[in-house]
Amino acid sequence: MGVTHHGRTHRLDLADPTLREWECTVLHADPEQGIVLDRSAFYPGGGGQPPDHGVLLWQGVQTRIVGTRKGDELWLIPAEGDPLPPAGTAVTGAVEDERRTRLMRTHSGLHVLCGVVFRDFGALVTGNSMEPGEARMDFNLPEVPADFKSRIEELVNAEVAADRAVAVRVLPRTEALVLPDIIRTQSNLIPPDEQEVRIVDIVGLDVQADGGTHVASTAQIGKVQVVKVESKGRANRRVRVRLVD
Repeated sequence: MGVTHHGRTHRLDLADPTLREWECTVLHADPEQGIVLDRSAFYPGGGGQPPDHGVLLWQGVQTRIVGTRKGDELWLIPAEGDPLPPAGTAVTGAVEDERRTRLMRTHSGLHVLCGVVFRDFGALVTGNSMEPGEARMDFNLPEVPADFKSRIEELVNAEVAADRAVAVRVLPRTEALVLPDIIRTQSNLIPPDEQEVRIVDIVGLDVQADGGTHVASTAQIGKVQVVKVESKGRANRRVRVRLVD
């Protein structure tokens, strides 16, 4: 999956994460595989962020999109029983705004958490997952202080309130990999054949390679609650968070 295209589909979601509606054309439609568009703002999932939901509108008909399937093409999965627009059909795509926006806030909140734990405790990420408004992130952190849960909640919300800009840029692989500490996971997850790397920079806090969608500033995340800190092995700590609206 590239930073501008996936197969024949132009990735609008990474160019403008605020885009919710656009015009496009169906390139392929198959009841078993799904639908391929020439242009799509549906985030296909990856890096712990789930795929978008939404609809395709065409000729007075609605096709609900409930997921994606990755492969050589970016396949959109229609809801069971919904009609398929034939190849060549002009359609309007629309992403479900509430789900996408909460996922953007959640994903950016995880980057703030990652930046705080890396800065203050030197720990790398060993895993993560998220749903709209809640998430967990695992860290290689053998020792934690007794007040770790309250401290990181305070530190994360201080960075949210600081209204730090969230900047995104794309660099050639050779330039990206010389940036210090852009790999915040214990293993390098950048595909070896990926020649461009998308960098998400929470200015002054966290810079890392990432392929997801994000808000424009940390203030848009809203308050973050650290729900629980769990031990998942001798050196692994799981931090569960949720947005407080």
